[in-house]
Amino acid sequence: MIEEQLGFSLESLLRGVLGIATIIGVAWCLSYDRKRVDWKLVAGGLFMQLIFALAVLYVPFVGTALEWIGKAFIKLMDFTQAGVAFLLGPLVTNSQGFIFLLNSLPVVIFFSALVSLFYHWGIIQRVVGAFSWVLRRFMNISGAEGLVTSGNVFMGMTESPVLIKNYLPAMNRSEIFLVMVSGMGTIAGTVMGTYIGMLAGGDPIAKVLFAKHLLSASLMAAPGSIVMAKILCPQTEPADDRLVKMEKIGKQSTMLDALAAGTATGVRLMVNIAAMLLVFIALVALANYLLEGVIGRYTGLNEWISSITGGKAEGLTFQFILGVILSPFMWLIGVPYQDIMLVGSLLGQKTILNEFVAYFQLQEWKDAGLFMYQKSVLMSTYILCGFANISSIGILLGGMGVLAPEKRELITRFGVPAMIGGALVSVLSATIIGMILG
Repeated sequence: MIEEQLGFSLESLLRGVLGIATIIGVAWCLSYDRKRVDWKLVAGGLFMQLIFALAVLYVPFVGTALEWIGKAFIKLMDFTQAGVAFLLGPLVTNSQGFIFLLNSLPVVIFFSALVSLFYHWGIIQRVVGAFSWVLRRFMNISGAEGLVTSGNVFMGMTESPVLIKNYLPAMNRSEIFLVMVSGMGTIAGTVMGTYIGMLAGGDPIAKVLFAKHLLSASLMAAPGSIVMAKILCPQTEPADDRLVKMEKIGKQSTMLDALAAGTATGVRLMVNIAAMLLVFIALVALANYLLEGVIGRYTGLNEWISSITGGKAEGLTFQFILGVILSPFMWLIGVPYQDIMLVGSLLGQKTILNEFVAYFQLQEWKDAGLFMYQKSVLMSTYILCGFANISSIGILLGGMGVLAPEKRELITRFGVPAMIGGALVSVLSATIIGMILG
């Protein structure tokens, strides 16, 4: 039985402050130049995230607006099912429960086509430009930085840098690092529908809830990415602060051409996601067979672990090991202590494998009733909302290396630090939301 959070209190405030201080402290310890950190910029970014989180949870019209946008995402998912039903017929209509391959992955194709169409019409450019203006005004970053960070809220980490491809060769190391961290710390709008479907299944109320919080997490990640990037790699060189012009992605001349290009991209993305999930989940099953089926079984560790966790952990599994390692960090950021191993395991799975595997695990544990508090489920939703994982390093290096070959060596050296920064971005958003939820 999942219990509701108790609400904002002095204890939740202190836990939240401790969590924020811990995250900032970790980033500061890993910084390339601790003495040059712009603490005014850091404070401004944290303030923006806090205000937005308060608005989402306690200002009715903001929460309602996000819910309406979330309902629009859900309606688009429903439209996708009409196409899936035509292609697969009785296989869909006779299926029982939520099937990821049929109910979530096709959404990627439809959303990718819509994003391409909206870009062709100029809608994406206007939204990104407005968001970029807000970030530049309140956080004192360059035009290119503001544009690519805003773009990452709506596009993927390889598509967004294309917006500023002509500026990448002249960008300094701090600016390049921000481009990479913002790519790791945010998600693409094309996969948001998939996350909603994974977490909510067929529950319409849960769909609205998770859509609202995934949208919130994506928007909060923009200022959070700037905060983490500028702590880890402070601005020590002159930056070009002029407002940059958004580069054109693709050369689609007509609406149908844009739809076709977006559809083709969505197909490649869907196949890639399906293949990654198949391989990574199979690898976890293999690891658990060796850990639980062999080591744990013949040493008696399975029974001992099951007894000390009250049955939440079945034995010596990959998930249990990650949970143990990251449990102290989860307590520091304000996760209820009854759920720290579960949330810690999810963060570990996201970082080592990818966010799709972690969201799939979150959905399984949520449906199995393993979480004690709804707060833990919502904080996990924010923690997993980002592309910061080991495989994304290669994707980012490949994409940016082509766009700016002059910066390839610098981009390569920044791979792992950018992944850490991206992971901290998501954890920071979760900490702020958890502090307010109580």
